[in-house]
Amino acid sequence: MTQERTGVATLKGSPITLIGPALKAGDQAPDFVLSKNLVEEVSLSDYAGKIKLISVVPSLDTGVCDAQTRRFNTEAAELGDDVVILTVSVDLPFAQARWCGAAGIDRVITLSDHKTASFGEAYGVLIKELRLDMRSIFVIDQNDKLTYVEYLSEMGEHPNYEAAIAAVKELL
Repeated sequence: MTQERTGVATLKGSPITLIGPALKAGDQAPDFVLSKNLVEEVSLSDYAGKIKLISVVPSLDTGVCDAQTRRFNTEAAELGDDVVILTVSVDLPFAQARWCGAAGIDRVITLSDHKTASFGEAYGVLIKELRLDMRSIFVIDQNDKLTYVEYLSEMGEHPNYEAAIAAVKELL
């Protein structure tokens, strides 16, 4: 049975239900399958040996998601080749590619959870009522252990960028 979490998140103050577990630092990162484009899929093992910052956004075409992805794209330049920054949303790969081109995003890898929403369920961010993934941040070390987890309680708020980047830098 799929776990449902209530009372932990809102959208403009209205309660929403998150599907999946509440992960925490120290947990093994769940595997995932996400679409890189229409035909190519990737999983956690595709980034083996790298430090992974996963920035989860509901949709790139909204203000906070746009700002969040731009911020991590800028930060990526300072972090080097041992770090990969993945932005996950349920946007279609076409929309992600269009948005990245228009926004000049060239360091963050956008991945889509649109087919099965399995990332959302595995990481506890799938919003039952909307079939979107809730804004959140996960930092995963080279051995696929979670070292930093931030679940936002209100969808429209920004994550703690400084804390997420600090968590990555601690692993370098």
